[in-house]
Amino acid sequence: MNEPVINHMAEENEMDGYVKIDRYNDAKIKDIANHYTSILADIGEDPSREGLLKTPERVAKALQFLTHGYDIKPDEILKSAMFKEDYSQMVVVKDIEVYSMCEHHMLPFFGKAHVAYIPNGHIVGLSKIPRVVDAYARRLQVQERLTNEIRDCIQNTLKPAGVAVVIECKHLCMAMRGAQKQNSVTTTSAFTGEFVNEKTRAEFLRLITASLD
Repeated sequence: MNEPVINHMAEENEMDGYVKIDRYNDAKIKDIANHYTSILADIGEDPSREGLLKTPERVAKALQFLTHGYDIKPDEILKSAMFKEDYSQMVVVKDIEVYSMCEHHMLPFFGKAHVAYIPNGHIVGLSKIPRVVDAYARRLQVQERLTNEIRDCIQNTLKPAGVAVVIECKHLCMAMRGAQKQNSVTTTSAFTGEFVNEKTRAEFLRLITASLD
């Protein structure tokens, strides 16, 4: 099988030396862009007018970025930073930003994830937990499955005494269309091990709602 053609694009800001590098599969970009050219025409637009000339390509690149989680193995993220440690109290990473796309209408949903685990011989680098959340979120999703996938990945890889995941999101498929309820928030939760215990779960919920101010 031929390796995908990757286009490396760099943009440099001369003021601060910042370099942005995006990686795209050229063949997929072209194919997706062609479809969007047809879609623009089907909704009554003129794909040849100035403001839309590059829109199909921009949308194709945006979709590749928004769904790049398919190319990531979340368990490998955790395995890359696992350490033996004699610590058995709750570890909580809260207010992790979540940006995903509803698989039913391909509209965004976004909010926060709160994740905790109780180590059982191993801890993991704290930055890896948000990366796992992002790896699953950057796919076409439903919030319920996203919650379970994060829980299961941490449980199966770290094998802790328990895992807790709570996600709170606003769904634009509800706000912009359908019910058109702009202020509704959907909350999902998933627990394993010690977090099935009401006392432990209550401590987790208290910690994610507490303020350090």
